[in-house]
Amino acid sequence: MKTISFIFLLCMTLLHACDRGSMEQSQSAQVTWKETLPGTYKTSVGNPPAFNLLSVANREPRAQAIKDLGNARVPIDLKEIKVAVVNGRTCIRFPLDKEEQIYGFGLNFKTIAQRGRIFRLHMDHYGGEDNGRTHAPVPFFVSSKGYGVLVNAARYIDVSVGTAVSKASKNPPVTRDRNTDKSWDAQPYSDNLEMVVPEAGVEMILFTGKNLMEVVQRFNLYCGGGIIPPKWGLGFWQRTPTLYHENDVRTEAAGFEQNSFPLDVVGLEPGWHSKSYPCTFEWDQGRFPEPEKFISEMTSKGIHLNLWMNPYHWPDGTLDKQLKEFTGSHTVWCGTVADYTIPQARKIMQDHFQKNQLDIGASGFKIDEVDGFDSWLWPDGATFPSGHDGEQMRQTYGLQMMTLTDEIFRKKNERTYGLIRAANAGSVSYPYVIYNDYYSHKDFITALINSGFSGLLWTPEVRAGGSSEEWVRRMQSVCFSPMAMINAWADGTKPWSFPEVYKACQEVAFLRMQLLPYLYSTFAQYYFEGKPPFRAMQLVDGFPASGEIKDQYMVGDNLLVAPMFTGEIERKVILPPGQWFDFYTGKLAGEGTIIAKPGLDKIPLFVRDGGIIPMIPAIRQTLEWKIDLPLEIRVYGKADGSFNLYNDDGKTFNFENGDFSMQRLEVKEGKEKLQQTGSGEFGYTRVSWRFF
Repeated sequence: MKTISFIFLLCMTLLHACDRGSMEQSQSAQVTWKETLPGTYKTSVGNPPAFNLLSVANREPRAQAIKDLGNARVPIDLKEIKVAVVNGRTCIRFPLDKEEQIYGFGLNFKTIAQRGRIFRLHMDHYGGEDNGRTHAPVPFFVSSKGYGVLVNAARYIDVSVGTAVSKASKNPPVTRDRNTDKSWDAQPYSDNLEMVVPEAGVEMILFTGKNLMEVVQRFNLYCGGGIIPPKWGLGFWQRTPTLYHENDVRTEAAGFEQNSFPLDVVGLEPGWHSKSYPCTFEWDQGRFPEPEKFISEMTSKGIHLNLWMNPYHWPDGTLDKQLKEFTGSHTVWCGTVADYTIPQARKIMQDHFQKNQLDIGASGFKIDEVDGFDSWLWPDGATFPSGHDGEQMRQTYGLQMMTLTDEIFRKKNERTYGLIRAANAGSVSYPYVIYNDYYSHKDFITALINSGFSGLLWTPEVRAGGSSEEWVRRMQSVCFSPMAMINAWADGTKPWSFPEVYKACQEVAFLRMQLLPYLYSTFAQYYFEGKPPFRAMQLVDGFPASGEIKDQYMVGDNLLVAPMFTGEIERKVILPPGQWFDFYTGKLAGEGTIIAKPGLDKIPLFVRDGGIIPMIPAIRQTLEWKIDLPLEIRVYGKADGSFNLYNDDGKTFNFENGDFSMQRLEVKEGKEKLQQTGSGEFGYTRVSWRFF
């Protein structure tokens, strides 16, 4: 409670400092917005530094895809957006309508709607409170009016969403006497959203759309567009305990095969390094005496290896010596911190990764500890040889690691998929999923829903379960997320740790594998159109644009997921307009609000009327995913529907040059149609239709 009070007072002090006199005096000064792409407007006020979030992300906007969205009206009077530079800080004010709601501002775990909140966007490990300190403090918000704004600054940003009352308000709150008026409120009505950036200037980009989804699409496409993971990345993941030997990994993989459970990726936690916390980035010769031979053996069994690291260098290690002149003023766990905004430092690290990890077959990385805590991370006053300060580096270090590793995989023309603890605006085009050490099942689902507003991917990973019920419910949720993963570094938990629910866990894992064509096509939509694969209900066409729905979400256009939590035997599900059908049986589930009673072995899943879900037979590994597998196209309800079924080689970036297949699936008046576009090489060849 003390932490919340301190942040509230600090933010209000800064906001009021901007408000006193100077903010109002500058309101007559017009901010000039320039339309750079359809529905996309940009402005620069004061003297913003060249170093910002998008400069670090270093991606060009997907201009043609944004143009394909067409024009959209601006639902806000741009003259009402006020900006002033006061005492070296940039103060921004956006008007808010009475019923307007605000979403976004990065990865929140407890709240979806942000109106009425005050916070500071600050890169940090999540501490259990939605106070702005989070793994992805993205300074981008979406308004229910149909627009969104990115404040492109690599700084801690103070935000007040409908809390600060300006004397210049056009809709001032009613003054009430607390002694006699029971409707007195300690937080009077406010008609503005205010932000304070601690720099003497700022760049902002405003996005419009015909609906909230289109606003998010433009933002994602402007930041480079979404990603299509390698096919193996959408399979099942298992992370090993610390200090595992290569023989332990062999035993781990064999256990999955013997128990007939999907497995595509094994993640090696601390122990593959010769030293960790900080790291050497060199293989431990005792545990992995011949890493290249071992990785080749695992690859032959369909297993990809993902390597844990934190990016701090062991003192006097090989890399520490090479990078010494490119490191900051402070250490982390006695390890040096390289400044990867410097090209020479990037090259040294990339060359090492290339030679010692990629060239011998490692498939990707888990980049840990790039977010916080204050007690061990460098302070804001730290200095770095590039001239960027500790605050700027903290807000962008996750992005720096994403870009550094992505570049070497692209050089190899090999897609990767990994994990990271820190992201920000611009990370949408990088193949990393966020995770953390917080462990609330309900909050994990809220975070998954929030991720879609800010260009993020989040996994509600499974680590342990206090009961068999909790275990199976967590397993069900993770199978409908960007990464189906058990993160068992602490105790070696296995999918069969609770035998009484193993069958249910096995069934939902195989269901994910059956749904791979649908999931893969949904990620392709992320890349081509900017639509997040996992999305809040507010992003569904026809669904109310305001509200706080924290426990159900969409996967793609057609599939609604309503997770169950420990202790629940039924739950309320709010369906978008129209009829919806039970995924498993095809029976009509209803319209509006329904009650789901799935039993312990099922996660509630619903498909819209006319929804098309392509599925393959259950496979254990993605190496079995072939175009000659029987493809069942499930059609739900009686309405007309369509679906773009995407496929490519599953491993290279050749799809960016048009080397992919797009099969258009259509149902009109009860008759099916399949039309092939793009390369025919990857089109499914054995197709059958099933009408529910």
